[in-house]
Amino acid sequence: MNRLAGETSPYLLQHADNPVEWHPWGEEALERARREDKPILLSIGYAACHWCHVMAHESFEDEETAAVMNKRFVNVKVDREERPDLDSLYMDAVVAMTGHGGWPMTVFLLPSGEPFLGGTYFPPEPRHGLPSFRDVLVAVSDAYRERREDVARQAGTLVDALQRSAAVRPSADPLTESLLGEAERGLRRQFDSEWGGFGGAPKFPPASALEFLLRRYHRTGDEETLAMVTRTLDGMAAGGMYDLLGGGFHRYSVDERWLVPHFEKMLYDNALLASAYLHGWLVTAEERYRHVAEATLDYLLRELRLPDSGFASAQDADTDGVEGLTFTWTADEGVPAELLQPFEHGRSILRGALDEQLRQRLLELRERRPKPLRDDKAIAAWNGLALAALAEAGHRLDRADFLLAARELAEFLLGPLSDEDGRLHRSWRAGRARNPGYLEDYADVANGLYELHVATGELRWLREANRLARLAVELFADGENGGFFLSPADGERLVARKKEFDDHPTPSGNSMLAFVLLRMGRIWGDDELERQAAGVFRLIRDTLGRAPSAFGHALCALDLYLAPPRELAVIGSPRDAIAQAALGGFDPDAVVAFGPAEEVPLLAGKDFVDGRPTLYVCERFACRAPVTEPSQLAAVS
Repeated sequence: MNRLAGETSPYLLQHADNPVEWHPWGEEALERARREDKPILLSIGYAACHWCHVMAHESFEDEETAAVMNKRFVNVKVDREERPDLDSLYMDAVVAMTGHGGWPMTVFLLPSGEPFLGGTYFPPEPRHGLPSFRDVLVAVSDAYRERREDVARQAGTLVDALQRSAAVRPSADPLTESLLGEAERGLRRQFDSEWGGFGGAPKFPPASALEFLLRRYHRTGDEETLAMVTRTLDGMAAGGMYDLLGGGFHRYSVDERWLVPHFEKMLYDNALLASAYLHGWLVTAEERYRHVAEATLDYLLRELRLPDSGFASAQDADTDGVEGLTFTWTADEGVPAELLQPFEHGRSILRGALDEQLRQRLLELRERRPKPLRDDKAIAAWNGLALAALAEAGHRLDRADFLLAARELAEFLLGPLSDEDGRLHRSWRAGRARNPGYLEDYADVANGLYELHVATGELRWLREANRLARLAVELFADGENGGFFLSPADGERLVARKKEFDDHPTPSGNSMLAFVLLRMGRIWGDDELERQAAGVFRLIRDTLGRAPSAFGHALCALDLYLAPPRELAVIGSPRDAIAQAALGGFDPDAVVAFGPAEEVPLLAGKDFVDGRPTLYVCERFACRAPVTEPSQLAAVS
């Protein structure tokens, strides 16, 4: 019996009618594997994944293949977005076995959950050097029955490696400015000076690396550093990976030119890129970057916003089973020929400059087409990234609709996506919250709430950001080696408890929480929070320079850690002239709190001067004379 019909994940529901006897992950599946002495076939993917759809159609919908799976295995389906702990753990195992990873991911486990073999996509017939999926199934099942000791030995070796990787020791070497310079030089070596971005095809949007380079430019004024940012922002926005008609970015480009995208659109990419373009505009004053930031957030509100004020995870790569069908064009649809770049099956991609009248006309035509399916579950972490983008853009661009959406999103995150004890859930769909929150959920939501405080001046959001950051330390901290585990201490026990540090494609929970802890530590005057953040940097210190593009957000956090402390206590509102003058530019090293509020240490004892909105500029709570006029800012900067 297929047991997926009662799930909330759109990905699992896509497989609820398969002839495969799928189980969701859980004790029922594990117990059945133990009772029947069968290996577990674990299949991990996500709803917007093109190759997941392909393998489902070729194999999981095929009666003969399903019969082999049902006879020889206990079959388990997992949505990687709902269970990042399972995905991260077993992806590491697949990479260790094969040298590469991806989705769909297929992993074979002992009934205890220990992996012993795995891969990604398997075709229905042998091709491109890959065996057929059915041949793999038979070979694995035979090996489990006939060579059990070898299988157990392989599983033991893998689990030992996974556990060792989770127990990495901190570096004793100092954390210095030279680490940032070394990382910047590493990015220069990887930089594609013709098209922007880092490395060759395929190209993924490097939002966090761009944020780091903007920080470096702010610190050094090096125009070559800024040029890496602007070349990449311009390249990504030229059309293809960027949707010139409806705004927003597709997942990545299969070529080095940012032209031919993989057509799924993810909430997290668009939230991070909206912020990167907004900051590009703040630094350069180039209106084209402001336009892309606004259009991207407009896309989120139009296409991904849910009725309960959260945001959906993604739009699919496929429409009616054809990749990119919604977003590509034929020559007879009235598009100027110079804007068409060949794709496949006689269809083309839009690239080039469109005037507003043409954009509107083509968008109206496109709106009549079928749209790709939407994965309408709300992930806490990704909604936290959207919250940060909407809040900052709403304030800086004077967009009341963005700020309203941000407030409503914050209420959703602290309401339906939180339990009665104030702990976060991972996901929400169809009126049901699923799974306890993971490290990135707490870190991203806390960061978004802080940005909402800065945008609105409302103290509730600052208090909640501080509460979630401290709760995250309690739930996830490694008291022995430093840093933070992906899953909470009281969460499900897997064969290894992992830490994640890779900031690609989203900031890792470790780097984002370090960033948040530094801000909260400086507002609350709490050195222990800064020490916890430094523990993250010590775990990755020796790899930052070797792979800087993989640690973009960690580098942003380290930059903040090494910067001279700069605290801005504002008694008043973000709309007051003194606040707008102090916070109007790009000042990434400053932490900000709005009051009055005696219970917030940075704000304690600070009040209006002569009844007027007032700014206090401080360094580790040593404050200069308060100012009430924008003309006085130069004296305290």
